[in-house]
Amino acid sequence: MIKLKIKYISFLFLFFFVACSYKPIFTEKNYSFVIKELTFIGNNEINRIINNKLKLIKKGDELNKKKYIITINTTKERAIISRDSRGDPSKFEIIITADYDVRSESKFLINKKVEKKSVYNNETDKFNLEQNEKIITENLAENITDIIISSLINLDDN
Repeated sequence: MIKLKIKYISFLFLFFFVACSYKPIFTEKNYSFVIKELTFIGNNEINRIINNKLKLIKKGDELNKKKYIITINTTKERAIISRDSRGDPSKFEIIITADYDVRSESKFLINKKVEKKSVYNNETDKFNLEQNEKIITENLAENITDIIISSLINLDDN
């Protein structure tokens, strides 16, 4: 019985300390560029989400790396796309748009516009509706950030 407990405990110990760990795609990568300056215009909520994700690249050491200056202009729109028989909204759409410019110290490199959309159902509980909108907004803003990072990586590869 004691040997069984020892085997069980050692298996649990091995499982918890050797298990795979989750690492986000863009966080711990060593890029050959760094964001020297980051300027935001527009929606503060979206700008905060993008800034938190780009902060990791901004903190890198600048030795022998290309330095980029990025300006991002964001907007968020919420539209009613369908109504029920009483005229109350039944479906909404959130559209997040980001125009971004990438420059090096000497020249203009990229000017792109990214637009992400999501459709979701209305809910009777307004708190849940607000929480769903917040989650959707965060996900769309993170997708836009991933696109910006990918374009910087592609720019750096060229």
